[in-house]
Amino acid sequence: MQVGMRIVYVLTSLGMGGAERLALGLGKRMADRGHAVATMVLRPRVAEEWATRLDVIHLEMRRTPLSVVAALVKGRRFLREFKPDVVHSHSFHGNLIARILKLLVPGVSVVSTVHNVYEGGWRRMLAYRLTDGLSWRTVAVSQAAAERFVRLNAVRRAKCAVVPNGIDTGEFAPSAERRTATRAVMGANEVFVWLTAGRVVPAKDYPNLLRAFAKVLALRADARLWVAGEAVGAEGDRVRALAVELGAGNAVEWLGLRRDMPALLDAADGFVLASAWEGMPLALGEAMAMEKPVVATDVGGVRELVGETGTVVACRDSDALARAMAEEMERSAEERNGLGRLERSRVLSQFSMDARADEWERLYRSAIKPGV
Repeated sequence: MQVGMRIVYVLTSLGMGGAERLALGLGKRMADRGHAVATMVLRPRVAEEWATRLDVIHLEMRRTPLSVVAALVKGRRFLREFKPDVVHSHSFHGNLIARILKLLVPGVSVVSTVHNVYEGGWRRMLAYRLTDGLSWRTVAVSQAAAERFVRLNAVRRAKCAVVPNGIDTGEFAPSAERRTATRAVMGANEVFVWLTAGRVVPAKDYPNLLRAFAKVLALRADARLWVAGEAVGAEGDRVRALAVELGAGNAVEWLGLRRDMPALLDAADGFVLASAWEGMPLALGEAMAMEKPVVATDVGGVRELVGETGTVVACRDSDALARAMAEEMERSAEERNGLGRLERSRVLSQFSMDARADEWERLYRSAIKPGV
């Protein structure tokens, strides 16, 4: 019987993003397997966070040099007390702080994960390159992300691995009863609903999606678009105004942050992703697990995830996106259901969270040096 490991996950925040949810889900599975697990969060608490039963320590890091130093001192003290075998960090700030803490607590093995093909400009890539030696392995969530980081010399190829995102196929499983109930509550009984998910940020390219949807709406007056994600600040105001300008304002519902994504996916008739760049989008995999027909832009690991089961179009091409959405709407319900079943089968066989947890567990054990 193998001895349980001590694992610390390092996140920038517990805000409601895909990387955070993925890490917390993985941590829960490791705890269920008998490992000692804790989560180190760089920033202070935010209003909307993912719930977790894992032990959490906030380093209270802010944008001042003194705050950064205080956070490093606090993080070093925690790691010395917890004595982790592995520190698994996520995204740029988490990865960089974990590597600096490796200098302060040399006995731990650091595993870094990059969740996107783009994590910042040349300065960040230089920071990755200069600290590469402090990480036992840098793991990308898609082959596309791995290739880009290697090409930019942010990580050496010999130290780069790929572990795709895992989907919780138990939580994300279709329910006909829930679909009926949610559509009734949302007043969507006689319309075709496209759902998209993600904060209104440049990476998600909502202007591209709204331009495509306006073209679809001109062909199909019964089309609706639900946007599950924050649309606040100047960027949120801009895209909301664009929807009105395009004549689609009444057909777009801005749902804000939602914790009921399985229900929303059940209620939707299709899922659309119009991103300009991605790593391997968790929401897209969850839509596939829910047997929703998907249309997505060809960025990051999208094609690796979708395979032949969905429609992939060029990014920043609203005409191509609109055509794909319109063609999907013209399929019969039986055709869409058949495609949905193929998508879920693909997720179950290649992207389930349990299979990914097995892979991470093996990787963690490989990272532990003799005597640590």
